[in-house]
Amino acid sequence: MTQGLGFLLALLSLLGPGSGTVGAQIPGSSWAPEGLTTVPWEETSVATSWAGGGAVSQPFSNFTGSVNDRGICQCSVSLPDTTFPVVRVERLEFTAHVLSQKFEKELSKVKEYVQLISVYEKRLLNLTVRVEIMEKDSISYTELDFELIKIEVKEMEKLIIQLKESFVGSTEIVDQLEVEIRNLTLLVEKLETLDKNNVLVIRREILALKKKLKECEASKSEHTPLVPPPPAPGSCNHGGVVNISRPFVVQLNWRGFSYKYGAWGRDYSPEHRNKTLYWVAPLETNGRQLQYYRLYNTWDNLLLYTQALESQIRYGQGSGTAVYNNNMYVNWYNTGNIARVNLTTNAVVVTRGLPNAAYNNRFSYANVGWQDINFAVDEHGLWVIYATEASTGNIVISLLNDTSLEVLNTWVTKQYRPSVSSTFMVCGVLYATRTLNTRTEEIFYYYDTNTRKEGNLAILMPKMQERVQSINYHPFDQKLYVYNDGYLVNYDLFFQQEPK
Repeated sequence: MTQGLGFLLALLSLLGPGSGTVGAQIPGSSWAPEGLTTVPWEETSVATSWAGGGAVSQPFSNFTGSVNDRGICQCSVSLPDTTFPVVRVERLEFTAHVLSQKFEKELSKVKEYVQLISVYEKRLLNLTVRVEIMEKDSISYTELDFELIKIEVKEMEKLIIQLKESFVGSTEIVDQLEVEIRNLTLLVEKLETLDKNNVLVIRREILALKKKLKECEASKSEHTPLVPPPPAPGSCNHGGVVNISRPFVVQLNWRGFSYKYGAWGRDYSPEHRNKTLYWVAPLETNGRQLQYYRLYNTWDNLLLYTQALESQIRYGQGSGTAVYNNNMYVNWYNTGNIARVNLTTNAVVVTRGLPNAAYNNRFSYANVGWQDINFAVDEHGLWVIYATEASTGNIVISLLNDTSLEVLNTWVTKQYRPSVSSTFMVCGVLYATRTLNTRTEEIFYYYDTNTRKEGNLAILMPKMQERVQSINYHPFDQKLYVYNDGYLVNYDLFFQQEPK
């Protein structure tokens, strides 16, 4: 019995240190294996479990012993399941793989957000520098400068809101950027209110510099008199056009660079000479159809493309459009008819055939198609310039009734129309231009309907782009409004002071 108990205790000891030790006290015997500690019979031993992927000590099940009739010691022991948990380990590996993929995905998002934040920081720094320069500098800035900066700030505000909505994790940097953009917006608005009269200041400075320049040029020679003042607005008390200024580029037309053909100008009304209604009428990209036009009530609205009234007509043809007394005059599409469109209602009020007028590229201007018929406005009223088969393609000038479009009087010139690049009227005198090169036009011909005299001129007219599509004259400000390959350009005219 003693040997059997020793064998059992030796077997239990093979379970290792994590299994604990078991001993027993046998009545009448004090023997115990070497290295084992004798414990009470009811003591619970400890076993090792692999649950959760690690070794965790768990108690053995309680066991009891007894002595049978023959004095043999009997006991039963429940040993732990020591099988390796393969299924659990595989599940653990799969979970770790899924977590690794999610981590990589989120890490790539963070990298993308960091790059976006870096871009926004650079743009914000650039805007901050520009605003600081404006804040420190004493130069007056125009409304357009402030408007452009405000547009950029608004774009950054939208981007930062989108970033904030899609950002996962800490948004401390994004929040800081948002606060800085708001502060920048307030600063721009403050600067704008402090500089609200900047347009007037700049214009006064420009006028003063022009005046000094003229006085300087006049003082070069003692025999050169001071430049006399220009004629009164709307007045014909002068001897005709003798020179032209350099071009002043206003802006690209509102439809974009692809719309190279069209016309623009300022409405002239004899009853309301100070009226500031500007119109822009680009043709479709085929250079023929006029469908859309815009009206601007002020010069600033035109510069900023704001508060525009956009309208559609079906259809005008060519770039020979003009506006007079709140009406737009056009050559009607694919016909020799002319039409009057009321700008208030955008309705075609009158359509009338122009007697014997050639159309559809029969005698259009050089380098400009579909402009066989073009209108002009001057101090005398509304004119139409065209050609007929009877005139063998030479320019014909007719004065129109601006309400009914009836022809009031007609003059036939000796100038061949297709050799001319464009025309305009001033005080009843037709001026024609031709192309010298890609950067210069020349006002080379005139016809005076007052005296029926015609002749040649040599007034150079610099231009910004290669082709001039249309020229409109405004009697009150005495400027030419030129549509130059999609750009809106104007010129100042200079007149001979003594009438002929």
